[in-house]
Amino acid sequence: MNPRTAGMLQMSTAMAIAGTVGWCVLLTGMPAASVVFWRCAFGAAALAAICLGTPEARVRRIGLRQAGIAAVGGVALAASWTLLFAAFSHASIAIATVTYHTQPFMLAALGAMLFGERMTPSQGGWLGLAFIGLVLIVIGGATAGTPSPAYLAGFGLALAAAFFYALAAALTKKLRDVPARLIVLIQLVVGSVLMLPFAGLPAGASSPAVWALLAAIGAIHTGLMSTLLYSAIQKLPTSTIGVLSFIYPIVAILVDAWAFGHWLGPVQIAGAAAILWAVAGTHFGWRIGSLRRRV
Repeated sequence: MNPRTAGMLQMSTAMAIAGTVGWCVLLTGMPAASVVFWRCAFGAAALAAICLGTPEARVRRIGLRQAGIAAVGGVALAASWTLLFAAFSHASIAIATVTYHTQPFMLAALGAMLFGERMTPSQGGWLGLAFIGLVLIVIGGATAGTPSPAYLAGFGLALAAAFFYALAAALTKKLRDVPARLIVLIQLVVGSVLMLPFAGLPAGASSPAVWALLAAIGAIHTGLMSTLLYSAIQKLPTSTIGVLSFIYPIVAILVDAWAFGHWLGPVQIAGAAAILWAVAGTHFGWRIGSLRRRV
């Protein structure tokens, strides 16, 4: 199998796995903060085993400043996951996931503030389209008869989760010389320590199944998924990575409809399509009006 084909299979598998995490989170029936602790703990254990067992992935020494930046990123990542998991039970997996995908625009804004990066007119246009999509999702939820307080709370939690994920990504940009697996390992260890006060244990007759779900969220949705993702990124061009990343929200929408019967209404579908179209335009550098990739 050639590297490109292998990379596409790895990226597709990683995004399909990511799209099912909301389903597993809701099936645990546990508070979001507790699930995040176990995700970090099991994920750190899985990633440490990968780093120690793979010669090219073994941990190497990094500077104190770099470790500190990675640790702050771990705080932001733990906050992002906690907010996103809480959003699943307030709105729906589909709405929370699509709203969460506004993170590229928040990252662009943080890039302008932290790194002096300029936002082009086309990027501003795509940001406007994404905002229209968010408005349509809110309106669609109200017209579909969704309880407004819970729905808006979930929507807001997903937006906040996107912001903290963008913050973690912005901090990671300052660690160009540090292996990606090492960054994530530090972040997961920090997340485990940070979320330890919120850790809870599954109880009752269903506890073995819940333990299995928590282990899967940590080992599969975090350790395995990130390993597949990093391996794919090394083999694929950015444009292919951008296209395949849309498997994540599509799988999440389908899983939400299949498992919980949460079908998006017409207005919500229009809003989701607007956001994903705007994200695609940003990924590929399309110009507003011409829709041609910027050279």
